[in-house]
Amino acid sequence: MNNKQQKKSFREALIGLNISMRVVRALFMIGVVLVLLFGSLFAGIGVGYFAYLISKTEIPTKTQLMKEINQISEVSTLNYANGNEISTIKSDLVRTRVKEKEIAEMVKKAVISTEDEHFYEHKGWVPKAVFRAMLSDVVGLGEFSGGSTLTQQLVKQQILSSETTFKRKVNEILIAKQIEKNFSKQEILTTYLNVSPFGRNSKGENIAGVEEAAQGIFGKKASELSIPQAAFIAGLPQSPIVYSPYDGNGQIKSKSYLRFGLSRQQTVLFNMYRKHYLTKEEYKKAKKYDLKQDFIQSQETTKHTESYLYYTAFREAVDVLSHELAKKDHLKKTDLNDKKTYDKYVKLAQKKLRSSGLKVTTTIDENIYNAMQNAVDSYGYLLGANVECGNVLMNNATGAVIGFVGGRNYKVNQNNHAFDTKRSPGSLIKPLLVYGPGIESGLIGSESRISNYPTKYANGKEIMHVDSKGTDEFMSTRDALSNSWNIPAYWIYKTLRSQEDLCVYMKKMGFTIKDYSIESLPMGGGAETTVIQQVNGFQTLANDGVYQKKYLIEKITEANGKIIYQHKAKPVTVFSKATASIMNNLMREVINSKKTTQFKEFLEENAVGGDWVGKTGTSDDYVDAWLVVSTPKMTIGSWSGYDDNHSMDKMSGYTNNSQYLAYLVYAINAANPNILGLDKKFSLDSSVIKSTVNKKTGEKPSKVTVNGQEVETPGESVESFYAKTGAKASTYKFGIGGTDENYKDAWEKILGE
Repeated sequence: MNNKQQKKSFREALIGLNISMRVVRALFMIGVVLVLLFGSLFAGIGVGYFAYLISKTEIPTKTQLMKEINQISEVSTLNYANGNEISTIKSDLVRTRVKEKEIAEMVKKAVISTEDEHFYEHKGWVPKAVFRAMLSDVVGLGEFSGGSTLTQQLVKQQILSSETTFKRKVNEILIAKQIEKNFSKQEILTTYLNVSPFGRNSKGENIAGVEEAAQGIFGKKASELSIPQAAFIAGLPQSPIVYSPYDGNGQIKSKSYLRFGLSRQQTVLFNMYRKHYLTKEEYKKAKKYDLKQDFIQSQETTKHTESYLYYTAFREAVDVLSHELAKKDHLKKTDLNDKKTYDKYVKLAQKKLRSSGLKVTTTIDENIYNAMQNAVDSYGYLLGANVECGNVLMNNATGAVIGFVGGRNYKVNQNNHAFDTKRSPGSLIKPLLVYGPGIESGLIGSESRISNYPTKYANGKEIMHVDSKGTDEFMSTRDALSNSWNIPAYWIYKTLRSQEDLCVYMKKMGFTIKDYSIESLPMGGGAETTVIQQVNGFQTLANDGVYQKKYLIEKITEANGKIIYQHKAKPVTVFSKATASIMNNLMREVINSKKTTQFKEFLEENAVGGDWVGKTGTSDDYVDAWLVVSTPKMTIGSWSGYDDNHSMDKMSGYTNNSQYLAYLVYAINAANPNILGLDKKFSLDSSVIKSTVNKKTGEKPSKVTVNGQEVETPGESVESFYAKTGAKASTYKFGIGGTDENYKDAWEKILGE
C-alpha cells in the first residue's frame, strides 16, 4: 500500500471513530436525560408517597410516648376465686430497671460508640444512613433495614414491630423525632439500656436491661463494670443469643461459641478507642484482658418452683385470652382451627399475660384446693408406692373447677394427671356411652333385661368380665350396671349403633373418640380420656342432663379494672331430665351396693353422709383404676395408676382408689361442710315414665307363646323407669342381645321356677 492510500485509510478511520464517538455521546446524553427524567419521576413518586405516609401517621403525644417507651413488663397475677394471689406470672424475660446514675459511664460510651456514634448530634435519625439503607434495598443488596439510631431502636423495641417495611420505617423516624423533641439524650439512653435484650444469664434465663446483664454475667452491678466488661455487654444487643456466654441451661458455652461474643467485644473496644473514649494505653490493656475468667459459673434455675395450679391456670388463661384477642380482630372461632392462626394468638396471649399487669381470677377455692393438696400428701400412700393419681372437683350447675390434684408430688413428677394424662377409662365410660343413650332412646328402662350369656366379638375372642365368661342369664339394667358386667354393655351398644348416632352424645360432652365401630369401646377399648373430661361427663348426668363445659378462669382484668374476659355459660342439653334422673337412680345402686367399690363404706367410717351416685372403671390388666362420684351439687373424680402403664394390684380400684377418694372427700368436707351439698338428694324427674314389669322379662306381664303354648309370664312384678314410651308387653324375645338358644334356656328357667 502506498503513502497516499495509507493517508486515505487513516482519514476514513478517523471519520469512523468520530461518528462512533458522536453516537456514543448521543446515547450517553439520552441515557442521562432518561435517568434524570425517571429519577425525577421516581423521586417525585417517592416524595409523594413519603408525604402520604406522613399524613396517615398519627404522632403520639409526650404522655403517650412516656408510657410506651417506659412500659417494662408489668407483673400479672393468678388469683384464687376469693381474690387472694396464687402467684405472679413469670415472664420469660428477666428485667430490672435502674436509674441513670446506676449505670457506669463506660457502658454508655461503649454503646454509643458501637450502636450510634452520632447520638449526641442527630435529632432522632440520620438521613444519610437511612438513604443508604434505602439504596441497598432498591439495588437488591438487602432488605430495607439498618441505619437505625439508638432512638429508632428504642421505638422499634417499645412501640413498633421489627418488620422491615417502608411504611414502618417512616413511622419509626417520625416517632423517633418526637421522642428527641420531648426527652433528653440521657433519658433516651437510660431507657434504651433498661429495655434492650442482653441474651442469657448464668441461670439460662433470657435477660433484658443492663443491670440484669451485669449481675447475670459478671455478678456485678451495672455501676461497677470494668472497661472490658462494659464493652462486652455493649456488644450484646446486636445479636443477644449468639453473643451471650451462656446456653439455655445456664452453662458457659464452649470456646468455639464464646469466640463470637469475645470478637464482638474487641470490635466495641476499637470503636471506643476510635471515638476517643479510651486512651491508647486503656485500649491495649482492655484488648489483652482475658474476659473469660470474669464469667460467673452456672447457677441453679428457678424454672420449676411453681405448682400444678400455676401452670394449669396459666395455660387455661392463655387459651381463653387467645380466643378473646382473635375475636377482637373479628376472627371466627373456626378460624382458630388453623394451627398457624391459633399459634399466633397463643403467642399474643402469652405476651400479654406476662407483661401487661393483668389480674386473672380463677374458679379455684383456696381452702378447698389446699385441703386437697394436704389430703394427697397424707393419704396418697393408700394408693401404693409410686402409684400416681389425678382428681378434679367440679360444680355441677356451672362446670367450674373448684379444686384438683395434679399428682402426688409436683417436684418429683410434673405430669398433670388431672388435666393432661389420657388413659383408658375402662367401664367408667358405660353410663355416658351406653346406658345414658340407651335410656334416652327408649331402648331400655331401669329393669329391662339384657343378655349376659357367653358371647364373642366378631374376631372370635370371648368377651370376659375379669375371669368370667358370663352368668348364663338375662339380667336387669340395674344389676348389669351395678356389677359393671361387660356383655350386657356390649349388647346395648351393638343394638344402639344400628339405631342411633352415638357420637352425637359424646361430642356434646366434649369427648373425642376416633372410631365408634370398635366393639370393645363400651369397656374402654380404643378410647383415652382425662380425669377432667370424665368428671365433666358425669357432671352432665348430675345436672339434669345439661353439659356445662369445664372452666377454670372466671375473669381477666386489666390493671385499670377493665374486664377483658368474663366466663359466660353455654349450656348444652345432652340428655333429658328423665334420662339423667334415671341414670342417677341406677348409679346410686352402684355406690350403695358396694359391689365394685368400697367408697361408701369408707365414707361411713368417717361419718360423711350424702346422696352419692357414681361409677367405677378398670382398664385391662388393672393398669388404670377410676371412680367418679356425684352429689346433686358437686362431682369429683379419681384416677390412679403408674405412669409407665404397668399393672397394679387387682384390688386397687375396689379398695385403694376408693379409700383414697373417700379420705379426699372427707378432707374437702372438713374444709367447708357446705361445699359438697351433702344435704341434697337426687330424685326422679316428673317426666319419668313408670311401668310395672315382670321381674323376669323386664316387660309388662302378658301372655307369651313359648314352644307353641301360650303362657302367662310368671313371677313377681317390679317398677321400671323409662325416659320414652314405657315398657311394652312381654314377648318371647324379651331382652337385648342373646341367641335363640339363650332365649330357650331363659324360658326353661323362667317356667321351671
